Amino acid sequence: MRRQFFDPWIIGSIIVLLLFSLIVLRSVLPGEIGQQLLFVILGVVAFLFLSQIDYRILSELSRFFYGVAVVLLVATLIFGQATRGSVRWLEIGPLTIQPSEFIKPVMILFLATFVHTRSLRRGRNLMLYVLFTALPVLLVFKQPDLGSALVLSIIGLSIAFTAGIPLMLFGLVLGGTTLSLPLIFQFLKPYQQDRLLAFIDPFADPLGSGYNVIQSMIAVGAGKLFGRGLGHGTQSQLRFLPERHSDFIYASLAEELGFIGAGLVLASYFVLLYRLFSSIKEDCEPLGSHILVGILSMFMFQVTVNIGMNIGLLPITGITLPLISSGGSSMLATMISLGIAQSVVGRNKSRQTIEIR
Repeated sequence: MRRQFFDPWIIGSIIVLLLFSLIVLRSVLPGEIGQQLLFVILGVVAFLFLSQIDYRILSELSRFFYGVAVVLLVATLIFGQATRGSVRWLEIGPLTIQPSEFIKPVMILFLATFVHTRSLRRGRNLMLYVLFTALPVLLVFKQPDLGSALVLSIIGLSIAFTAGIPLMLFGLVLGGTTLSLPLIFQFLKPYQQDRLLAFIDPFADPLGSGYNVIQSMIAVGAGKLFGRGLGHGTQSQLRFLPERHSDFIYASLAEELGFIGAGLVLASYFVLLYRLFSSIKEDCEPLGSHILVGILSMFMFQVTVNIGMNIGLLPITGITLPLISSGGSSMLATMISLGIAQSVVGRNKSRQTIEIR
């Protein structure tokens, strides 16, 4: 009989990253560690549940999931809870969710199913694909949530690229996007424009727009090789570092656990991303490959951008660090994505290995 295969590298990487998350959050935000532990448990349950479901079944339901997710994004703009100038949270009874997080795995499933059943070399299909990608991107950008909008755009571009979109057209899209950046800049909120300008020269306004990145770089540098120790990070414990539990948790981690701890986190991400990449290269059927491409691109972009902005190499965009940053919606959406990925990897492996009892 066939047995569901659990990839030890994926499972091991997830466990290591979740442990780092709980350890650092227990240090910098002890009052909310119980809530984060609950989200971790719920995320593990979601991962195990989805890993046991055939991803082809989820693919057949992707249109329904996509429709519900878009409705929630629209509802967020109308009825959402405003926090620091952004409307990203939606209250549903006793629950408060962030639909811009849950649209990520849903969009991956939906777009992967779309390109699996329709060729993007046909003009009509390509136009529909662009429409289905642009709709949630624009709704999220309107909140405004530039970081999540960029993640969704990367997902759409990555799946389209691997689905066989003409390279000339792909180049035109990238070139057009690059040339339109000055125009896009004009549509950003003032605080988003300040973040981009602060990236160029954070010391031009060290107590204003450049404050976050400066404090983050100080925290990372202060950790040195072995770190200051849990509970002894001056930037995080004395709250010089803003959003020390979410956007800048990597800086908190580097300050308290040093280069060793930060390096172990990077190594865990590398193992996870490499395993997803190698699974795509193996004898994986097209639908599964498209799904893994979407999940891989999402993770790679979020990890690169978050760590890049923590060390001053990229502008601040408000993208959380997957599996590490505090936040229930982000944790659940990430574990849902990994559960779907495990479903693809496990069934691909199960087709190659048959156990007789």
